[in-house]
Amino acid sequence: MADQEAGENDPQRERSKRQVRAERILDAAATLIQRWGYNKTTIDDIARQAGVAKGTIYLHWKTREALFIALLTREYLTVMQDFRQRMLDDPENILPHGLLKQAFLLSMSRPLIKAMLLGDKNVLGELVRRDHADPTSVTWQRIAFAVYYTELLRSKGLMRTDVSAIEQIHMLTAIATGFMVADQFLPDEYQVPLEESVEMLAKTVRHTFEPDGPLSLEKVQEVQGIFIQHFDQLIEAIKERFQKEAEA
Repeated sequence: MADQEAGENDPQRERSKRQVRAERILDAAATLIQRWGYNKTTIDDIARQAGVAKGTIYLHWKTREALFIALLTREYLTVMQDFRQRMLDDPENILPHGLLKQAFLLSMSRPLIKAMLLGDKNVLGELVRRDHADPTSVTWQRIAFAVYYTELLRSKGLMRTDVSAIEQIHMLTAIATGFMVADQFLPDEYQVPLEESVEMLAKTVRHTFEPDGPLSLEKVQEVQGIFIQHFDQLIEAIKERFQKEAEA
């Protein structure tokens, strides 16, 4: 009996139960925001979908907005961890054409990430504006890392330097965004399967941003190691943010 009571009062067990419940709530929120959009999804809806009381949700997040920000942070973490593994699997993925190819494939398979990258207000509503206005948000951390990445490749001779890094980031974003939405503006006969589209994206990025001629494998592997080290720091920073959001 004493052992049973000790188990019931075990802080680690309580934290585990809390985490499982939080994940269930976030899963419910993910389902509903994709179905109805942020503006039409209420806490009552999420509670019903998750099978918990409305008040239980507020034990995890003080506001509806905080819940959805935590959801987007979790989505980013999932994608980033997958992305990290792809960078490890093939050094060539560290180059602009490989990196954009993998980022594109991951984004197209994760509707919430795609919505965030495109600023889709039909799905995310006011979350888009608030995220972009918050200098500590994942979006701004991602942009800061993109600047670091671009400067790193330029310094190692793996990216052209005939235009500025800021121009290159703008161009990369415009190209990737264009490939994401192109089918919306084209008749059926001009649309291509995802597999072909991503190869076209990689080809466009290679010809636009990478130097002519063969690249040094030694430099590519060096940049791969530096990239992974700093990317791990970014993942840890976002994990800490997610944990704080869950404990707020």
